[in-house]
This record gives sequence, C-alpha cells and structure tokens, in this order.
Amino acid sequence: MFTILKQIRHAFLCCKYINFRKIKNYRELFLSYLQSDTKKFISKKLLPSFISIEATNFCNLQCPECPVGASKKQQNNKKVFDSDLFHEIITELKPTLTHVILYFQGEPFLHNHLTDLINFIHTANIYCSTSTNGQFLTKEISKKVVLSGLDKLIVSIDGSTQEIYEKYRVGGQLKKAITGIEEINYWKKELNSPTPFIEIQFLVLKTNEFQIPEMKKLAKRLKADKLSFKTAQLYNYENGNELMPTRSKYSRYKQTDSGNFEIKRKQKNRCWRMWSGAVINTEGEVVPCCFDKKSEHSYGNLYTHSFSEIWHNKKASCFRESILENRKQYEMCRNCNS
Repeated sequence: MFTILKQIRHAFLCCKYINFRKIKNYRELFLSYLQSDTKKFISKKLLPSFISIEATNFCNLQCPECPVGASKKQQNNKKVFDSDLFHEIITELKPTLTHVILYFQGEPFLHNHLTDLINFIHTANIYCSTSTNGQFLTKEISKKVVLSGLDKLIVSIDGSTQEIYEKYRVGGQLKKAITGIEEINYWKKELNSPTPFIEIQFLVLKTNEFQIPEMKKLAKRLKADKLSFKTAQLYNYENGNELMPTRSKYSRYKQTDSGNFEIKRKQKNRCWRMWSGAVINTEGEVVPCCFDKKSEHSYGNLYTHSFSEIWHNKKASCFRESILENRKQYEMCRNCNS
C-alpha cells in the first residue's frame, strides 16, 4: 500500500510537466498509431513524446547478458554524449517532450556532467529519469542528483547478499548500491526534496529468484518508493538458458510442445514505441527503440540532420511500415515483450 500511495503522490508532482500542446501532440500520435493499419503515418507537425539518450556507451560492470558489459571492445570505444548536441536536441523537442530517459546501454554516472544534463532537462520543464547500477552514488554525487531535479532514479540490485548479487552484477558491490540509495534519501530529507522517486529494480534470474522475499524486506528498509521485479531479456533463449528463472511468473519465455522456448506474449504487427519515441546513442544515431542494441536500424545521424528531419524521413517511415507488415522479421522484435 505504501508503494501505491507514493506512486500516486509522484504522479501528482509530475503534472507540472504537462501542458495543452504536449497533450495535443500525444493525442495525435496515439490516433496516428491507431490508424497505422491504414498506412497513415505520423504528421510532419508531430514529434515524439519521449526519447532515450545514451549518456555513455561503456560500463564499469560485466553483466553476462548485457551487450556492453559482456563486450571486450568497450574499453577501446568509450564515448559520452556530447553536451552541445544534447542541448540542441532538448531545445528542439522540448515543446512536445514529456519524458527524457538518460539511459540506453552504458552506465550513466560515468558521464562527468550527468547532473548538468539532468538540470538542463529539468529547466526545460521535462520529466527526467535514469537507471544506474548504483556504484557511483557517493555523498557528493547524491547531493548533486537531488539538486539537479531528477524525477526518477532506478537502481538495479539483483540480489540481497553480495554472493548472489555479484553472480550477475559482475564486478559490482552490493554495499555501494545500498549506501547510494541511503545517500539519496539523506539528501532528499536535508534539501526537503520529494524527488527523485527511487525505484529498486530486481532482475529475476534462476540464480536469485529465491531471494525475492528478502528483496522486499531490503526495499522497505531502504525506504524505496517502489520495488520492481523485472523479467530478463535473454539471448540464445530458444534452447533454454541457465539464467532463465524456474518461476513462470518472472520469465518472458515459455516452453513449447517441441521443447524449445518462445516469448510468452503474442506479438502483433504494430508497436507503439515506433510512434511515441526513439533512442539516441552516443554517436548521434537515432534508432527505433532500446532493443536495437547494435543500432542496426538507424534512421539517421543528428550531426548531419535535425531530429525532426530524421524522425520523419523515408527510412523511418519505411521501418514503421515494415513493422506493420511483419514485426518478426527483425531479431530485436522477436525477443521483445512490449
């Protein structure tokens, strides 16, 4: 019950980011999506209601199912999102944006000016969230986070003990994540700030599913605003995966009569994400969604064209149309539970 009340309170606080133009834009986007089967695509007057921006493309941990964490190449290709380009994007899109997610693949807090980016979003009257492994939430950084106006902070904690936690969060320390949440709460109280809303995210795996009861106790002790149990996106799942949980409730996959595994949810040939938003990586590439980890379906690059030009170009329209014809033709869509 305490979680529901906190979420309601947070929702009321977020009303300040909504205005008539944003509501109208969202409504028209949704109507366009509903009419998508008639090939009526997004009007040139409309822009996305949300975007995800990749703050960094590298991470301090080596999580086995994460393309960045599992990659040995990341150390040679470290990049953070350019601040000037960031300001241009937010300035262009702020009339319609309701939400900016400062996260895609890397660890956001490895960007030395992350709180400056958050503050810029906040002053543009846009809701902002980010997701972290919590290893860098020191007292100093936590204070800056609260002062920046960050609305929501997701902290990934996949185990209630160090032994279980580090089986997936390879290289991480549970104590640092816990201390980080405590620091955020300390500064929220000291600065009399209702934000950020703190969500602990627990990725349910075969290795940690038995700790779900303990995680509930830990979240309550840490005074988290929400605890989410997230199903894991696994690669090479068709023949099973050693990380796949045994509890069906927490698995994205089900076993077929043939013995293989498939996505539980029936996938329709349409996707709201293609109409409502996009993801921008550190290279400036605009990609359809967060499942396009390798940026294989880029619509274009923001170093050469504006976001509006890219989001409405022929490549973007053709990709949306191809989703309507056969969503499963794309590997990233076949492993999506949206």
